[in-house]
Amino acid sequence: MGEILSQSEIDALLSALSSGELSLEEKTEETKQKVKKYDFKRPNKFSKEHVKTLEMVHENFARIASNYLTANLRTSVQIKVISTEQITYEEFIHSISNPTILISYYLEPFNGLFLFETSPQFVFQTIDIMFGGEGKELIKVREFTEIEKNIIKKINYKMLEGLKLAWEDIIEVEPKIDSLETNPVLNQFLAPNEPVELITMQVQINNNQSFINMCIPYISVEKFIDKLVIQYRSNIKTESDIEVTKKLEKNIMNVEVDSHVELGRSIISVQDFLNLTVGDCIKLNTKINGTLNYYIEDNLHYKVYPGVIGKKMGIQIAEIIDKDVEDYE
Repeated sequence: MGEILSQSEIDALLSALSSGELSLEEKTEETKQKVKKYDFKRPNKFSKEHVKTLEMVHENFARIASNYLTANLRTSVQIKVISTEQITYEEFIHSISNPTILISYYLEPFNGLFLFETSPQFVFQTIDIMFGGEGKELIKVREFTEIEKNIIKKINYKMLEGLKLAWEDIIEVEPKIDSLETNPVLNQFLAPNEPVELITMQVQINNNQSFINMCIPYISVEKFIDKLVIQYRSNIKTESDIEVTKKLEKNIMNVEVDSHVELGRSIISVQDFLNLTVGDCIKLNTKINGTLNYYIEDNLHYKVYPGVIGKKMGIQIAEIIDKDVEDYE
């Protein structure tokens, strides 16, 4: 409940209003709603979750590529992701140098092409080290020779193979190179305003820095965009989780599996096979007192001894092969 004014205070307010010393307008600060600008020509197709996942994948790729280059160049190579941003395809094309090595590749099962750009500094430095040089920093930019393009294409393909491991926690992929261009302006397979995610990585070789870029068009990953949202689950098991686990184990215990015992194996010629008749004997590779192999769903799990159980053939477990079965037991 508000404070009650006395008659003298009311008179003072009225006199202040009549003299103009007090305004009727409230002096309280108005909370203004923040308005975020949205450019319809450059829609943000990648959410924060998508960007975070792509950054994580390419951090893995950077580590794998670093190990590959270090082993092949026999010198210290460090690669790290320094920025991820969503831009248009036109902005990406105009942001890279000319000439450069721009490889377009498929990443099955994704649809459409991806781009992998390696700067001239990285290309010339890598080739110089491979040919016995020291990879000096000052390199004059020029057109690439056919030999240089073939060499760097093989190196880049080996680097792209690292995407298999980088993506394995999300989806199984298979990179396939489509083409190589040195003039980025000629590579116009997307509309200029098509949104892409640009991932820039810094390469450090012998204290010299260069850059490589991954360009991921939204249209190429749109079909599997839900895969880029990783659901994180707690490691703490609740009572309901334990009950569900016990129920699943109980249901699995009643599942029937195929099993068989292998008496032995023998190698014979085609002629001997064609001449086989009833009553013929074949020598096997197993001994009379030896163990036999017992298979569960065509996987070897036990070593057993043959015998008789009542009026039927039977086996006795002699050795457990599968460690999971042994641990569970």
